[in-house]
Amino acid sequence: MEISSSRPSQFITSNGNGGIFHGNGLPLIESVETGQIIVPERKSWKSLFAYVGPGFLVSIAYIDPGNFETDLQSGAQFKYELLWIILLASCSALVIQSLAAKLGVVTGKHLAEHCRAEYTRVPNFILWILAELAVVACDIPEVIGTAFALNMLFKIPVWCGVLITGLSTLLLLYLQQYGVRKLELLIAFLALTMAGCFFAELTYAKPKSSEIFKGLFVPQLKGNGATGLAISLLGAMVMPHNLFLHSALVLSRKIPRSVRGVKEACRFYNIESAFALAVAFLINVSIISVSGSVCSSKDLNPEDQESCNDLDLNKASFLLKNVLGNWSSKLFAVALLASGQSSTITGTYAGQYVMQGFLDLRIPPWIRNLLTRSLAIVPSLIVALIGGSAAAGKLIIISSMVLSFELPFALIPLLKFTSSKTKMGSYSNSIGVASLTWLISSLIVIINTYYLVTGFVNLLLHSGLQTASIVFAGVFGFSAMLIYIAAILYLVFRRNRNSTQPLLQDDANSSMYDLPREDIANMQLPQKRSTQDLD
Repeated sequence: MEISSSRPSQFITSNGNGGIFHGNGLPLIESVETGQIIVPERKSWKSLFAYVGPGFLVSIAYIDPGNFETDLQSGAQFKYELLWIILLASCSALVIQSLAAKLGVVTGKHLAEHCRAEYTRVPNFILWILAELAVVACDIPEVIGTAFALNMLFKIPVWCGVLITGLSTLLLLYLQQYGVRKLELLIAFLALTMAGCFFAELTYAKPKSSEIFKGLFVPQLKGNGATGLAISLLGAMVMPHNLFLHSALVLSRKIPRSVRGVKEACRFYNIESAFALAVAFLINVSIISVSGSVCSSKDLNPEDQESCNDLDLNKASFLLKNVLGNWSSKLFAVALLASGQSSTITGTYAGQYVMQGFLDLRIPPWIRNLLTRSLAIVPSLIVALIGGSAAAGKLIIISSMVLSFELPFALIPLLKFTSSKTKMGSYSNSIGVASLTWLISSLIVIINTYYLVTGFVNLLLHSGLQTASIVFAGVFGFSAMLIYIAAILYLVFRRNRNSTQPLLQDDANSSMYDLPREDIANMQLPQKRSTQDLD
């Protein structure tokens, strides 16, 4: 490839015929797929706009229907007391997501590809299964949330809405033919739509700002169920599939492979992620604040008060309608629909990258989506038919907790890889960053283990089973916990054995743009592998 000597434009995109052209009509890069984005080799804040996009796709996971459900319950049961969990999780998420982006930028491979190269067959297979379960667990709230939104807007039964979500996702995947930039703009628009809806409701609900700030900066876990709900909030915020997704999405840009170019890319991706996650943080705070303000109102009638005691996505619509007015219910439904559909898109792509990275298997997006969506629809449909909307809401909480328990199996490999000089070279984590991220990971594991042990013990003590049955169940349950802890310790103490130094230009004559990941940029992962794809 040859780069034109003329000064490149800020954004260089495909003309749709395979080549990339500059303003003078001369091709800069031949045979590049539609949607590739090339960042020019020059130091300018204007370059930030070339990096905007992946952070918004990732931030959608922080404002999906699972977050809506846990946020609503948090506000209804504990008012603003758990807002500090959202702040802590958002700050932790920014640090963690920055590591995921750095891994992809520096090495040219995403997290799932590194796992395949680093671990032997059995651990790699187990990590793949857990990653796939995380994608399905993430997809369940999206299915149920979209079904609830359709019910609120068009009075469609929840179980019918569950079936419709499968078709709606396939229609949205049609948008991928227009390139990654159009998709990123769509996701950003949906995120801002959600922000507008909840900010409007926030101004009408008028919660006390002093109480909100106290909830943000004064940690407390009071009352029955606070610990479980805190774990659900954490699981709904920091999701394992997001780490695979972010490390892959950054490969949609062809950044200059110089030392300065890589450092600039990492810095700009951090800025872009910080902005996107700040929007997601404000949306989550708004949801909890609206829920807490409404359910703590002294003017609630007994029926609305009962709804607050067991609030889910579906009941929230009627509660907002009764307290704030019909328009508030519609705004909530629109925001929920935007959340479900945008989360579906990003979840599908995360599943594609997980399958491609761990198994080196690439299938068409609609088939991948059909597999993931089918695994999510079946339990959602059964629960919706048998238990109704209340049971479907509880399924969202369970799926969020599953994500929290699975997080260490994506987070620990990420921390190990980004802290390794044999993989990252001079870009490896500093002592301060490594200490902070390992502290975050340790707290997550400790909190999860504590909740798992205490919850299991309480279940046994109040189960009413005979002594022999309790002993048998206890042995089985604690054995499973030991396996869980042993698997985490294996990932922590296993030494990295695969070396992948930072991908930089080899010499002055090589192209600055030597990382064409058309599979990532086009979001399609074609079955036929390109000769330029990395192993």
